[in-house]
Amino acid sequence: MNKSMIALIAAATMLTACNNDKANENEEKSVQTTNENQTETENEQQKQATQTETQTSPKHGKWSSLPEYDKIIEEIGNEDYTFNKETDNDGKRVFLIELNGEKQYKSVFVKNTNRLKIIKINSGGEVYDGIIK
Repeated sequence: MNKSMIALIAAATMLTACNNDKANENEEKSVQTTNENQTETENEQQKQATQTETQTSPKHGKWSSLPEYDKIIEEIGNEDYTFNKETDNDGKRVFLIELNGEKQYKSVFVKNTNRLKIIKINSGGEVYDGIIK
């Protein structure tokens, strides 16, 4: 009976040891896959950040994080505009956008509905009126 107990314990120990090696291999593969995915994600984020930096003017640094900024630049172009905040409260944000000291555009962003209106001041026309995602 002692011999059979020793054989049983030895067999259980060997199976457990082999099983742990396979689990460690699976964990290592999982960690490698996760690291590769993280590296790919970080590379994509760096590319997007680089693209955003090339699209924004240095003067617009503090405004470029606003939700309406990209749409404004898309509609009016990326010239050397100066953004002057006229109003920024809980309901809306209004910018007067100047080029070479002359007021060119006015943008009105309604925060609770995400509606953006861009108006060209000199020619008196609405450039954009829509909801931003």
